Amino acid sequence: MENLKLIALDEEDLAIVSAHLQDAVVKMVDMGFLPRVHRFAMVLNRFDWDQKAYANERVRRRTGLHFERVLAVKCRGMEEAQRTGVLNLLAVTFLPGEAPSGYVLLTFSGGAEVLLEVECIEAGMRDLGPAWGCSHTPKHLLSEGKGDAA
Repeated sequence: MENLKLIALDEEDLAIVSAHLQDAVVKMVDMGFLPRVHRFAMVLNRFDWDQKAYANERVRRRTGLHFERVLAVKCRGMEEAQRTGVLNLLAVTFLPGEAPSGYVLLTFSGGAEVLLEVECIEAGMRDLGPAWGCSHTPKHLLSEGKGDAA
């Protein structure tokens, strides 16, 4: 499968980027905010769900993700990530403000979040090289008291 390259300029685009990045892992040292150029960027190891669906292969790909027009960045719930140094990305969502501005929320497992205040949605995602095999498919355990009723 070819390397993926996506641009997000609205909420629908961002939802597609989010779907491709679900279960990506990122080291805390591989993400940062560049305030002078209003950019937030990270390099992740994304699980390639398309490859799993079509060829039943479990692979990860090194992927770059960046957001432009970022005014501020806030983090919370990073205690576990500070201990391990690794975050597992669950979703990327947009919380609208006064159009076209708002907030991009990066939600990670364990309750960690990164909130980007943005002038508008302007993001890019790009695979940076070939895929490599991995031994496990990510799984999500339902929280106690939530999920299917017995």
